[in-house]
Amino acid sequence: MQLTLENPDHINVLRGADGRSALVNDRQLTTSFIVSPETLVEDWPVAAVGLLTPELLEPLLALKPDVIVIGSGDRQAFAPAATQAACLQAGVGFEVMNNSAAARTYAVLAGEGRRVVAGFILGG
Repeated sequence: MQLTLENPDHINVLRGADGRSALVNDRQLTTSFIVSPETLVEDWPVAAVGLLTPELLEPLLALKPDVIVIGSGDRQAFAPAATQAACLQAGVGFEVMNNSAAARTYAVLAGEGRRVVAGFILGG
């Protein structure tokens, strides 16, 4: 029995993620991807957060977010300093956390109507 009414005002609802898969709407994803409330980009070519270059952030920044959330897989990891600096220069908040925490954070921010974009690294 559903106890809460889910009535989001955005297209993409991220229902959960771990290091191997994520559920966006009713679609099970098993490769790294980018999600915003209005956009889903599958097959984002990032295999590990340590390999996340400023160039690989371009598709996220192109969506004009206020904040970028990166799901680093099963475990917390950190992005290279140059990648963090690219977000700072663009005036965009940048957070990295494990996929479960990133999914919860994305859901809260999207639910509040914030301009959030998330990148999830899957496969490990």
